[in-house]
Amino acid sequence: MTSPSEPSILAAGEGSPVECLNPQGTAGVVLVCEHASPFIPAGLTDLGLSEADRWSHAVWDPGAMEVARAMSAALDAPLVAARVSRLVYDCNRPPEAEGAMPARTETVEVPGNRDLTPEARALRVREVYEPFRRTLAEVLADRPNAALVTVHSFTPVWFGTPRSAEIGLLHDADDRLARAMLGKSSILPSGVALNVPYSAADGVTHTLREHGQGRQSVMIEIRNDLIADTAAAHEMGGALAAVCIASIAPEGAA
Repeated sequence: MTSPSEPSILAAGEGSPVECLNPQGTAGVVLVCEHASPFIPAGLTDLGLSEADRWSHAVWDPGAMEVARAMSAALDAPLVAARVSRLVYDCNRPPEAEGAMPARTETVEVPGNRDLTPEARALRVREVYEPFRRTLAEVLADRPNAALVTVHSFTPVWFGTPRSAEIGLLHDADDRLARAMLGKSSILPSGVALNVPYSAADGVTHTLREHGQGRQSVMIEIRNDLIADTAAAHEMGGALAAVCIASIAPEGAA
């Protein structure tokens, strides 16, 4: 906790940097949405973002939280979500990673992240990453055999190049759940492939690596035009929940 005399990036009325929905969920699954919110604390003055970029995919993963909520409801699973923009701190990156507090994402400049001092970086780690990491660890500790499923979205165009991928199933060292879900992907309304549009080689599987050791885990990436409204996101969430149910091995299975 930050004492009254210590600096802070979150004002008293801005709430916690992390939330856990359905904490008593009984499913053998724990859901995570690291890029759930576009919220930037007022004290950071929108990180100097342009008006055009303020609500872009650089700031958050549009649609991902709605998909995760639908999955949580369908599975009766707890959902741990970040409540602060990925540009303040990307909870799917370790503190030492440049991308944890990027000064540029694709073509989006982030002036408020340029030339951050070690103290400024440490403050964001303490106020955003550590509470997120601690909350997720506590939820998982109560469910030692639960699968870990993280939910993300990606932009249809990257550096001007359209992406044909629709849904990606990413894995770290353990590919069991990703491959099992690929085998059941006919349930889904869109095309599915392994490790698109990213893979572990791109440094995007930090949550799986940090919290998924010894348990089934997968990172789901959904092209955000497929979940652009609440109805589409809920449909996708329901379908993904069905794939999870069909794919996750019984608790305790090797």
